[in-house]
Amino acid sequence: MTRISNADIELAQDGNPKALENLVRGIQDRVHKLALRMLADPNLAQDATQEILIRIVTKLSTFRGDSTFETWTYRVATNYLLTARKVIANDPGLSFQMFSDDLLNGLADDQNAAPEDHVMLNELRLRCTMAMLLCLDRDHRAAYVLGDVLEFEHVTAADVLEITPSTYRKRLSRARARVQDFTAKTCGLASPAAPCSCRKRLPAAMDMGRIGTSPSVDLVDAPHFSDIETQASKTQADLVTAKLQRATGPLASPKDYAAEVLRLVETRG
Repeated sequence: MTRISNADIELAQDGNPKALENLVRGIQDRVHKLALRMLADPNLAQDATQEILIRIVTKLSTFRGDSTFETWTYRVATNYLLTARKVIANDPGLSFQMFSDDLLNGLADDQNAAPEDHVMLNELRLRCTMAMLLCLDRDHRAAYVLGDVLEFEHVTAADVLEITPSTYRKRLSRARARVQDFTAKTCGLASPAAPCSCRKRLPAAMDMGRIGTSPSVDLVDAPHFSDIETQASKTQADLVTAKLQRATGPLASPKDYAAEVLRLVETRG
């Protein structure tokens, strides 16, 4: 998150238009990345990002500095992603067994596996690691995303979720165990013996329209697929899962929300 000074926050709270615009621009990428990792759908993430930014702007007067502005921002964002009716209605209710069955359906054999198209393989890898987290319920998903993907300190993550640190650690431990177990058993990047590999999965994913002919998420600064393969092969099994989940690049917001959000806030006011 772009550093936002207390002076900037105070000016924004006083209604300074430029300060408010700069504040929205300063937080929008982080909010979008959180929404994308929680929802695993670029379109839903964009809608959620806009709604969260509107909430932050309209609730800005309630920020009193009891926590850092970053923590407060993530608290507002996470609360929306856990409780908004629109978000809950679109949750697919996946289980790890359902996801495993889907991944293994239509795997190509070695002869028909995808060629070295690292752009599409990278999008598939990213979409798969994001969709995998949908198999966790929202509370455990939030704990995992904050702790193992965004690498928040446990005390800070607990503050964001408004639970005790001990409760957070237990929640994260359960989520981590489930994701690691699934990854080790299923993902060929994590284990050479696992049945699914990106090259075998890509033809079916494209045929089913799961990914298109161009990336649907921002992969500009994501690690190259071949680099991820190399890293995974040299990493201890219990660390591979976290590396795969974090290897996304910034997942920057696809548009500048400031003008639109401020216009909508004025309209709703």
